[in-house]
Amino acid sequence: MVEAVGEAGTVERGQGVSLWRQIDRRLSAEIAGGAWAPGERLPTEQALSQRFQVNRHTIRRAIQAMVQRGLLRVEQGRGTFVQEGVIDYMIGRRTRFTENIARNRREAARVLLTSGEVLPPPAVAKLLKVPARQPVLMLETLSSAGGMPISLSTSYYPAARFPDLAALVAETGSITQALQRCGLADYARASTRVTARMATAEEARRLKQPVTRPVLLTEAVDVDTDGRPVSVAFTRFASDRVQLVLDSTSDAS
Repeated sequence: MVEAVGEAGTVERGQGVSLWRQIDRRLSAEIAGGAWAPGERLPTEQALSQRFQVNRHTIRRAIQAMVQRGLLRVEQGRGTFVQEGVIDYMIGRRTRFTENIARNRREAARVLLTSGEVLPPPAVAKLLKVPARQPVLMLETLSSAGGMPISLSTSYYPAARFPDLAALVAETGSITQALQRCGLADYARASTRVTARMATAEEARRLKQPVTRPVLLTEAVDVDTDGRPVSVAFTRFASDRVQLVLDSTSDAS
Protein backbone atom coordinates (compact mmCIF):
# COMPACT_ATOMS: atom_id res chain seq x y z
CA MET A 1 0.00 0.00 0.00
CA VAL A 2 1.33 3.45 -0.92
CA GLU A 3 -0.15 6.39 0.91
CA ALA A 4 0.30 9.93 -0.38
CA VAL A 5 1.16 12.32 2.43
CA GLY A 6 1.52 15.68 0.77
CA GLU A 7 3.05 17.37 -2.21
CA ALA A 8 6.65 16.56 -1.19
CA GLY A 9 6.51 12.76 -1.10
CA THR A 10 5.01 9.53 0.15
CA VAL A 11 5.57 6.83 2.73
CA GLU A 12 5.09 3.17 1.96
CA ARG A 13 3.39 1.00 4.55
CA GLY A 14 3.98 -2.72 4.72
CA GLN A 15 7.05 -2.60 2.45
CA GLY A 16 9.70 -3.61 5.01
CA VAL A 17 11.12 -0.12 5.59
CA SER A 18 10.07 1.56 8.83
CA LEU A 19 8.11 4.77 8.50
CA TRP A 20 10.58 6.82 10.53
CA ARG A 21 13.42 5.78 8.22
CA GLN A 22 11.41 6.81 5.19
CA ILE A 23 10.67 10.19 6.79
CA ASP A 24 14.34 10.58 7.71
CA ARG A 25 15.33 9.94 4.08
CA ARG A 26 12.67 12.30 2.73
CA LEU A 27 13.58 15.19 5.03
CA SER A 28 17.32 14.61 4.53
CA ALA A 29 16.83 14.76 0.75
CA GLU A 30 14.79 17.95 1.06
CA ILE A 31 17.47 19.61 3.18
CA ALA A 32 20.13 18.56 0.67
CA GLY A 33 17.96 20.04 -2.05
CA GLY A 34 17.72 23.39 -0.29
CA ALA A 35 14.15 23.19 1.01
CA TRP A 36 15.45 24.65 4.29
CA ALA A 37 18.57 26.78 4.59
CA PRO A 38 21.22 26.22 7.27
CA GLY A 39 19.92 27.65 10.53
CA GLU A 40 16.30 27.59 9.35
CA ARG A 41 13.65 26.05 11.58
CA LEU A 42 11.75 22.97 10.41
CA PRO A 43 7.96 22.65 10.73
CA THR A 44 6.73 21.52 14.13
CA GLU A 45 6.32 17.86 15.04
CA GLN A 46 2.57 18.33 14.78
CA ALA A 47 2.84 19.77 11.27
CA LEU A 48 5.15 16.98 10.13
CA SER A 49 2.93 14.28 11.65
CA GLN A 50 -0.04 15.71 9.75
CA ARG A 51 1.98 15.89 6.54
CA PHE A 52 3.17 12.29 6.75
CA GLN A 53 0.02 10.99 8.46
CA VAL A 54 1.97 9.35 11.28
CA ASN A 55 2.08 9.85 15.03
CA ARG A 56 4.47 12.30 16.65
CA HIS A 57 6.59 9.51 18.13
CA THR A 58 7.47 8.41 14.58
CA ILE A 59 8.41 11.97 13.63
CA ARG A 60 10.45 12.33 16.81
CA ARG A 61 12.42 9.18 16.04
CA ALA A 62 13.26 10.41 12.55
CA ILE A 63 14.35 13.78 13.95
CA GLN A 64 16.53 12.11 16.58
CA ALA A 65 18.30 10.07 13.90
CA MET A 66 19.04 13.23 11.93
CA VAL A 67 20.29 14.99 15.05
CA GLN A 68 22.66 12.10 15.76
CA ARG A 69 24.10 12.46 12.26
CA GLY A 70 24.63 16.18 12.79
CA LEU A 71 22.09 17.22 10.16
CA LEU A 72 19.67 18.86 12.60
CA ARG A 73 19.85 20.42 16.04
CA VAL A 74 17.05 20.72 18.60
CA GLU A 75 16.76 23.75 20.86
CA GLN A 76 14.44 23.21 23.80
CA GLY A 77 11.53 25.60 23.68
CA ARG A 78 12.45 26.89 20.20
CA GLY A 79 12.21 23.98 17.78
CA THR A 80 14.30 21.95 15.35
CA PHE A 81 16.81 23.67 13.07
CA VAL A 82 18.98 22.70 10.12
CA GLN A 83 22.56 22.51 11.34
CA GLU A 84 24.84 25.24 10.06
CA GLY A 85 28.09 24.45 8.31
CA VAL A 86 31.18 23.63 10.33
CA ILE A 87 33.23 26.64 11.44
CA ASP A 88 36.92 26.72 10.51
CA TYR A 89 38.52 27.89 13.76
CA MET A 90 42.09 29.02 13.16
CA ILE A 91 44.65 28.44 15.93
CA GLY A 92 47.93 30.27 15.53
CA ARG A 93 50.15 32.92 17.09
CA ARG A 94 47.27 35.36 17.47
CA THR A 95 44.13 33.35 18.14
CA ARG A 96 41.15 35.66 18.56
CA PHE A 97 37.62 34.33 18.99
CA THR A 98 35.74 37.28 17.49
CA GLU A 99 37.98 37.42 14.41
CA ASN A 100 37.60 33.69 13.88
CA ILE A 101 33.83 33.85 13.96
CA ALA A 102 33.69 36.98 11.78
CA ARG A 103 35.87 35.19 9.23
CA ASN A 104 33.12 32.56 9.02
CA ARG A 105 30.51 35.30 8.53
CA ARG A 106 28.78 34.67 11.83
CA GLU A 107 28.00 36.95 14.75
CA ALA A 108 30.18 36.22 17.79
CA ALA A 109 29.02 36.40 21.40
CA ARG A 110 30.57 35.42 24.72
CA VAL A 111 28.76 35.16 28.06
CA LEU A 112 30.48 35.02 31.44
CA LEU A 113 28.90 32.14 33.39
CA THR A 114 30.92 32.15 36.61
CA SER A 115 34.05 33.78 38.00
CA GLY A 116 36.06 33.91 41.18
CA GLU A 117 39.45 33.48 42.81
CA VAL A 118 40.52 29.86 43.32
CA LEU A 119 43.66 27.94 44.19
CA PRO A 120 45.09 26.82 40.86
CA PRO A 121 45.40 23.14 39.94
CA PRO A 122 49.10 22.18 40.04
CA ALA A 123 49.39 22.07 36.24
CA VAL A 124 47.83 25.53 35.94
CA ALA A 125 50.13 27.01 38.60
CA LYS A 126 53.12 25.63 36.73
CA LEU A 127 51.98 27.04 33.38
CA LEU A 128 51.10 30.44 34.87
CA LYS A 129 54.38 30.42 36.84
CA VAL A 130 52.66 31.30 40.10
CA PRO A 131 52.99 29.68 43.56
CA ALA A 132 50.65 26.72 44.08
CA ARG A 133 49.04 28.42 47.11
CA GLN A 134 48.52 31.77 45.37
CA PRO A 135 44.91 32.34 44.27
CA VAL A 136 44.25 32.91 40.56
CA LEU A 137 41.22 34.28 38.76
CA MET A 138 39.01 31.64 37.15
CA LEU A 139 36.49 32.51 34.41
CA GLU A 140 33.90 30.15 32.95
CA THR A 141 32.56 31.44 29.61
CA LEU A 142 30.18 30.22 26.94
CA SER A 143 30.85 31.37 23.37
CA SER A 144 28.47 31.23 20.43
CA ALA A 145 28.40 31.90 16.71
CA GLY A 146 25.21 33.09 15.09
CA GLY A 147 23.34 32.35 18.30
CA MET A 148 24.52 28.73 18.48
CA PRO A 149 26.84 27.65 21.33
CA ILE A 150 30.17 26.39 20.01
CA SER A 151 32.54 26.38 22.98
CA LEU A 152 32.71 26.30 26.75
CA SER A 153 35.91 27.58 28.32
CA THR A 154 37.51 27.54 31.77
CA SER A 155 40.41 29.99 31.91
CA TYR A 156 42.83 31.08 34.63
CA TYR A 157 44.63 34.44 35.01
CA PRO A 158 47.04 35.90 37.58
CA ALA A 159 44.55 37.54 39.97
CA ALA A 160 46.87 40.28 41.18
CA ARG A 161 47.68 41.36 37.64
CA PHE A 162 44.09 41.46 36.35
CA PRO A 163 41.85 42.23 39.36
CA ASP A 164 39.00 43.74 37.30
CA LEU A 165 39.06 41.24 34.45
CA ALA A 166 35.85 39.37 35.32
CA ALA A 167 33.75 42.54 35.45
CA LEU A 168 35.23 43.75 32.17
CA VAL A 169 34.57 40.44 30.39
CA ALA A 170 30.98 40.53 31.64
CA GLU A 171 30.66 44.11 30.35
CA THR A 172 32.34 43.72 26.95
CA GLY A 173 31.87 40.03 26.13
CA SER A 174 35.46 40.09 24.86
CA ILE A 175 38.60 38.72 26.49
CA THR A 176 40.85 40.87 24.26
CA GLN A 177 39.00 44.10 25.03
CA ALA A 178 38.92 43.30 28.73
CA LEU A 179 42.66 42.63 28.82
CA GLN A 180 43.33 45.86 26.92
CA ARG A 181 41.35 47.80 29.52
CA CYS A 182 43.47 46.08 32.17
CA GLY A 183 46.55 47.54 30.49
CA LEU A 184 47.62 44.59 28.35
CA ALA A 185 48.00 45.92 24.80
CA ASP A 186 48.67 42.59 23.11
CA TYR A 187 49.24 38.91 23.77
CA ALA A 188 50.06 35.82 21.73
CA ARG A 189 49.54 32.08 21.80
CA ALA A 190 52.51 30.22 23.27
CA SER A 191 51.13 26.69 22.97
CA THR A 192 47.98 24.73 22.16
CA ARG A 193 47.29 21.07 22.92
CA VAL A 194 44.33 19.42 21.22
CA THR A 195 42.57 16.25 22.37
CA ALA A 196 39.05 14.81 22.21
CA ARG A 197 36.77 13.13 24.72
CA MET A 198 33.09 12.51 25.36
CA ALA A 199 31.06 15.43 26.68
CA THR A 200 29.87 15.49 30.27
CA ALA A 201 26.17 15.93 30.90
CA GLU A 202 26.71 19.58 31.90
CA GLU A 203 28.85 20.31 28.83
CA ALA A 204 26.25 18.73 26.56
CA ARG A 205 23.53 20.83 28.19
CA ARG A 206 25.49 24.05 27.84
CA LEU A 207 26.52 23.32 24.24
CA LYS A 208 23.05 22.03 23.30
CA GLN A 209 24.40 18.80 21.88
CA PRO A 210 23.78 15.10 22.56
CA VAL A 211 25.80 13.69 25.46
CA THR A 212 26.85 10.90 23.10
CA ARG A 213 28.76 13.34 20.89
CA PRO A 214 32.42 14.13 21.73
CA VAL A 215 33.96 17.54 22.31
CA LEU A 216 37.29 18.82 21.07
CA LEU A 217 39.41 19.95 24.00
CA THR A 218 42.16 22.56 23.74
CA GLU A 219 44.65 23.51 26.44
CA ALA A 220 46.02 26.93 25.51
CA VAL A 221 48.66 29.16 27.07
CA ASP A 222 48.82 32.85 26.13
CA VAL A 223 51.74 35.15 26.95
CA ASP A 224 52.43 38.87 26.73
CA THR A 225 55.09 40.47 24.55
CA ASP A 226 57.71 39.83 27.26
CA GLY A 227 56.85 36.14 27.39
CA ARG A 228 55.06 36.33 30.76
CA PRO A 229 52.07 33.96 31.04
CA VAL A 230 48.74 35.74 30.72
CA SER A 231 46.30 32.83 30.83
CA VAL A 232 45.77 29.09 30.74
CA ALA A 233 42.48 28.09 29.11
CA PHE A 234 40.73 24.76 28.72
CA THR A 235 38.11 25.02 25.97
CA ARG A 236 35.59 22.39 24.94
CA PHE A 237 34.37 22.81 21.36
CA ALA A 238 31.24 21.20 19.93
CA SER A 239 32.88 18.76 17.53
CA ASP A 240 30.10 18.84 14.94
CA ARG A 241 30.19 22.64 14.68
CA VAL A 242 33.89 23.48 14.80
CA GLN A 243 36.91 22.32 12.83
CA LEU A 244 40.20 23.34 14.44
CA VAL A 245 42.76 24.52 11.88
CA LEU A 246 46.33 24.75 13.17
CA ASP A 247 48.20 27.57 11.43
CA SER A 248 51.76 28.28 12.54
CA THR A 249 52.50 30.69 9.68
CA SER A 250 49.71 33.23 9.85
CA ASP A 251 49.82 36.24 12.16
CA ALA A 252 46.06 36.77 11.92
CA SER A 253 44.66 33.54 13.32
